[in-house]
Amino acid sequence: MFQTPTVKHGGGSMMVMVCFAASGPAPFAVTDGTIYKNGDKQVVSNYRPVSLLPTFSKILEKLFENRLNSFLEKYDLLNDHQNGFRRNRSTSLAVMEFIENIATIVEKKQIGIGVFIDLRTAFDTIDHSLLLQKCERFGLRGVVQLWLNSYLERRFQYVSINNMKSKLRQVTCGVPQGSVLGPKLFLLYINDICTASDILKYVMFADDTNLFCSGDNIKELLKTVEIELMKLNRWFVFNKLSLNESKTKFMLFGGIKNNIEVKLNLNNVEIERVNETKFLGVIIDDKLCWKSHIDHVKRKLSKSISILYKTRDLLHKSCLYLLYTSLCLPYMSYCVEIWGKTYKTYLDSIFKLQKRAIRIINKAGYRESTNQFFVGSAMLKFKDIIYLKTLEMMYRVVKKNVPICILSMFKLRDGKYDLRGSYMFEIPKVRTNAKYRCVSVLGVKLWNGLNDELKMCYSLSFFKKILKNCIFQSYRNLV
Repeated sequence: MFQTPTVKHGGGSMMVMVCFAASGPAPFAVTDGTIYKNGDKQVVSNYRPVSLLPTFSKILEKLFENRLNSFLEKYDLLNDHQNGFRRNRSTSLAVMEFIENIATIVEKKQIGIGVFIDLRTAFDTIDHSLLLQKCERFGLRGVVQLWLNSYLERRFQYVSINNMKSKLRQVTCGVPQGSVLGPKLFLLYINDICTASDILKYVMFADDTNLFCSGDNIKELLKTVEIELMKLNRWFVFNKLSLNESKTKFMLFGGIKNNIEVKLNLNNVEIERVNETKFLGVIIDDKLCWKSHIDHVKRKLSKSISILYKTRDLLHKSCLYLLYTSLCLPYMSYCVEIWGKTYKTYLDSIFKLQKRAIRIINKAGYRESTNQFFVGSAMLKFKDIIYLKTLEMMYRVVKKNVPICILSMFKLRDGKYDLRGSYMFEIPKVRTNAKYRCVSVLGVKLWNGLNDELKMCYSLSFFKKILKNCIFQSYRNLV
């Protein structure tokens, strides 16, 4: 049995260490620590074990994962609505798919119900025998199955608290969190979840699962959703996964007033109805106005800007710029192609904070013009970050580097004569702001307005480079 240096993680007044080891034909030395997630720090279930594997183990897992990815993509075995831990997939695509579904039902004057599923320690409760059976059905047989069996079985763990160690206990379920192969095995395990219901629409990113259903009558819709949730719950029970009813939420979309009493039950437990919730790091509200998410971004930016302000006299300009790109820019750019097309008054407040950060970096006065600083530091203004990210998504659509469910939302203009350029999309006719602000409508308009030189770029990086040069040239014209 191999061992690696232990890592300790503190929680409250106790020092807790969860250690894993393995033996057998293909030994893996694993040392685990616990990471606090949320809730009471004295409750053990609020900590998540994370495996710290040796380098050799990760190299071997990566080699196996590369071949496994090629096999899964060649035969298109993974669910198209699963966006987690897959090539050319991201959280933004999952959020985009969900928002497009909502906007479509609002456009059709229908009612929609979105259910945000929460699972209890999903990665830690995977049944090994079920996982191997599912892998066999996917075609992972023979030597590959034996290798996976060796990878999963004969792992042991012990707990260390204040230098007191427990006895070794065998790990009988779950995949190692922190490993290279663990997330991919989890995807294979829950890949058939969509077979539980043919009515519900699924949007998934690993264990973050969102269900969506729409209809014209609220009573019939609620009844349908309850029936389908019971089917889904039976799937969870069969696959030995535990649904957390207390943390599962649902939202109503469409022409439903907030004061109307609507109840949704699962296992005789009433699911909480919310007007807004966080899904994959984005706060979604039932009106799709994005005010709550923008307020969240503003709070994060204000804290980051205060750090810039306190360090402005201690750090060089280049270091302040590095802080800006690591502390401020991620909040402004994350999924901004989805939420960044809301009301201008909401977005202006973020742009004001961005200009404040730029002035601090350049040690400029409070009222000094910032256009020259954007040019000098080659930084995009917030509105142009939205513009660039939206067109990046459209470029991926053109190159078909998005899931089929996303690609089906766009349709190239079909005609014998194309007198206005190439790669022109049809612009859908819409009546609501919710649908108009979607990438499938507003993004199409922006893309159709580009010149052919940009549309014909051979790579995304080259496309972004040319587009940024055009934007910066517009800044220089204002200086």
